[in-house]
Amino acid sequence: MKRKKPELLLPAGNLETLRTAIRYGADAVYIGGEAFSLRAKADNFDKEKMSEAVAYAHEHGVRVYVTVNIFAHNADLKRMDDYILELKDVGPDALIISDPGVFMTAKRLAPDMEIHISTQMNNTNYGDYLFWHGLGAKRVVSARELSLSELSEIRASIPEDMEIETFVHGAMCMAYSGRCLLSSFLTGRDSNRGACTHPCRWKYALCEEKREGQYFPIEEDERGTYIFNSRDLCMIEHIPELCGAGIDSFKVEGRMKTELYVASVARCYRRAIDDYFESEELYRENLPLYREEIRKCTHREYTTGFFFGRAGAEAMIYDSSTYVKEYTYLGTVVTKEELFSDAEEEELPGASCPEGFFGLVQKNKFSVGDEIEIMHADLTNERARVLEIRDAVSGASMDSCPHAKQRLYVKLEAMPGQGEILRTETLKE
Repeated sequence: MKRKKPELLLPAGNLETLRTAIRYGADAVYIGGEAFSLRAKADNFDKEKMSEAVAYAHEHGVRVYVTVNIFAHNADLKRMDDYILELKDVGPDALIISDPGVFMTAKRLAPDMEIHISTQMNNTNYGDYLFWHGLGAKRVVSARELSLSELSEIRASIPEDMEIETFVHGAMCMAYSGRCLLSSFLTGRDSNRGACTHPCRWKYALCEEKREGQYFPIEEDERGTYIFNSRDLCMIEHIPELCGAGIDSFKVEGRMKTELYVASVARCYRRAIDDYFESEELYRENLPLYREEIRKCTHREYTTGFFFGRAGAEAMIYDSSTYVKEYTYLGTVVTKEELFSDAEEEELPGASCPEGFFGLVQKNKFSVGDEIEIMHADLTNERARVLEIRDAVSGASMDSCPHAKQRLYVKLEAMPGQGEILRTETLKE
């Protein structure tokens, strides 16, 4: 008998991405505040934005988890009380925590708040889960180094009300459960405190101590070697195995990714999960569709990580650190109010959006006459030609929109829905 349908948990680096994740199928989202989060370069949420995000999510029946997952120093703990009380006032559904000191602070000040234990805690066995369950944690995020058989054994060894959350898609880290000192050593920016510069993606060569300036490729390749550069995790073809292991929450990595990325991954996993729970035959029948669509998402080459045993050389990319990018993000359909929500007084338009047009904050250039795609949440795409572009401030017609973040009114052959993503195939060089 199948377990309950797993939660689909999506990342959100800002309010716009959070709305996109929800529109395209997320059951829950995880976000970071302005402090104590492991993604310092993401936009993140101040108290006002976080309150707005939680209210929007709850209106749509979606849960919100806030990351408080740095490894805290003494100075951090001195500020932690005020921050936990602020989060308690905002009212997210759970806090994601790594540090035992932060955990105890949260239990003391917000005893009714769910606490989820971050993957940073190297949760590799059922003893870890039992330990945190005994202290009052609701959920543990498994280490990415676990296999499906190990996760199944954990599920069989912990209380039924203890939840397992597992990464199923996104960037992998070359360090054990993300505990890496490489960035701190090379650049002075600590990955364990939210400032990773991702030196694992850099190109490396060998230099002999007494031959300064003479670099030798580690492998016989004129392009150099990216010896720490992992492929991205993708488990879209293994939904039955993930469900069979008893995982409660399927987590997607990427709080610094675009709305296009979040929409692409969210709708693909949403459709795959829903199809599987309707029937395994339907899921198997639609596997080619999932494979096709997930490869349209910006990614490095894919791997299944550690789920089917220890990852080897096939999980690495040795010749490049660049992404595969088949589609370009053009923008998200917004209302006039959203289009001008952060505008200066002189930017406000005098007229409403013209009949048959919709609002768009431009992300990349496109032109009148281009054929683009409207991404629907049900994993279908609708191709439509651009009929007209107008500057939303002046009302002037334009042949193209070359300036990023330009406020536009656009008319297509088809009318997209509110919040839908527009994309176009990336031109190949």
